Amino acid sequence: MKGKKRSLALVCAVLSMFTLVAYHIPFFRHVLAQVESGSNGTLIFISLVAVMLLANYFAYYLLLWPGRALGRAIVAASLVLDSVCLYFINTYDVLIDASMMGNVYNTRYSEASAYFSTAAVLYVLLLGIIPAIYICVRKIDFGSFRRYVSNVGISIALVLAIVFANMTNWPWMDRNATVLGSLLMPWSYTVNTVRWYNHEKERNREEILLPDARISAEGKSVCVLIIGESARRDHFSLYGYGRQTNPLLSADSVRAYPARSAATYTTAGVKAILDHKPCDELYEILPNYLFRAGVDVVWRTSNWGEPPLHIDKVVGVDRLAERYPQADPAYDGILFEGLADELPSAGDPDAKDKVLIIIHTSTSHGPNYDKRYPAEFLHFSPVCTTVEMSKADPAELMNAYDNTILYTDWLVHSAIEQMKALPEEWRSCVLYVSDHGESLGEGNLYMHGVPMSMAPKEQVEIPFIVWTSEGTDGLKPLEEVSQYHVFHSVLDFLGVESEVYDPQMDIFE
Repeated sequence: MKGKKRSLALVCAVLSMFTLVAYHIPFFRHVLAQVESGSNGTLIFISLVAVMLLANYFAYYLLLWPGRALGRAIVAASLVLDSVCLYFINTYDVLIDASMMGNVYNTRYSEASAYFSTAAVLYVLLLGIIPAIYICVRKIDFGSFRRYVSNVGISIALVLAIVFANMTNWPWMDRNATVLGSLLMPWSYTVNTVRWYNHEKERNREEILLPDARISAEGKSVCVLIIGESARRDHFSLYGYGRQTNPLLSADSVRAYPARSAATYTTAGVKAILDHKPCDELYEILPNYLFRAGVDVVWRTSNWGEPPLHIDKVVGVDRLAERYPQADPAYDGILFEGLADELPSAGDPDAKDKVLIIIHTSTSHGPNYDKRYPAEFLHFSPVCTTVEMSKADPAELMNAYDNTILYTDWLVHSAIEQMKALPEEWRSCVLYVSDHGESLGEGNLYMHGVPMSMAPKEQVEIPFIVWTSEGTDGLKPLEEVSQYHVFHSVLDFLGVESEVYDPQMDIFE
């Protein structure tokens, strides 16, 4: 870039001001909504502005002076990441906390590409790439080491002075720390990445084995456990929804229990479905436990986020497409092809009498609901076709989502029909439970991932649907169940004895 060099202090000041103005409108919108009017509210607002300007100035100076080229690269990358985060905050009203960073690092390209839009490109180009190019080519006078120490020291001293001057407002800061921290760039994703990594490192240590289990019941039994994705209970007509979204299941003699999820994001929701109790420890999960006990376990998936699996049969969409070329791999129907093929063949010397088939779907995952079902399930129309959900027509968004529930109805029904067609010697069960719910614009929230402490009912109230070949007479008339009921209920149905079995968490009589 032609022209004279600019002092590092001026460049850092400009960057700090740009960061404050460009990326923090959601932050200050939340502040204004939470502070009381009057002089103290004004003090909090002004103090936050000053602290953010000084903290960012300090961070940029600390990176650029000793880092030089590397420092420029880090700052440029942070500006691009800030723009990406701002797009998601403004478009989907998400919070960039540790669990959200977990979602980011566990998201596959095929899922991430669904968020692509013109607005996303403009956000990244105007608020990320252009300022990143500026910082990379701007001629800078870095100055002496004495000036570096002086600038860094003064900025730290001023931050501390403002913080301690607001000691009486620390309780307010503490109450709002979760939300404010998740809207603060670039601190939100950097700090929460470290938090998520530390949590995953702890969680993914060697799993804690449960007490040995044994198969005690004779006879052949198969359980199909379907883990739904982003299915909210109040959009199932089985639970009283005004639209007929469950025409097939309504005629299948199923029991529909009201349930609540243990989390609002996939990794934690799936773990809860497979765990024997609520905990952060990595205990042996249901498929691993039953496989070790001698049950034949199959895992079919079009999704991600499950804890580590230690079983022989993990089957993805690609392998199913080779096995069933007539099925469309773009939709979850392929996961339900040939379920009877997973049962042991007659005369097989290694045949097992107890079989668990787990199907992990992605049927109602946003934002592209209209891409989650085949054309014949386009029942409610017109549908939303944009991934910018906040700009979508609410009715069209609802139509697209309800079509995914209609498709879910057919998927679960197809599993039931296949179980009905088995020889009479097989007892069978189909259990459907979602990992979490989904927001569709209520309270200006979309999709899922809001921390449980403030999660709306749309993200935690989920369906829990059961069918058995023996009818519903053997099911308890429970008012509400949880995802942790799955572990103990499956153990009971398959006739597996274990010290960790809890009859209070069993849906079967």
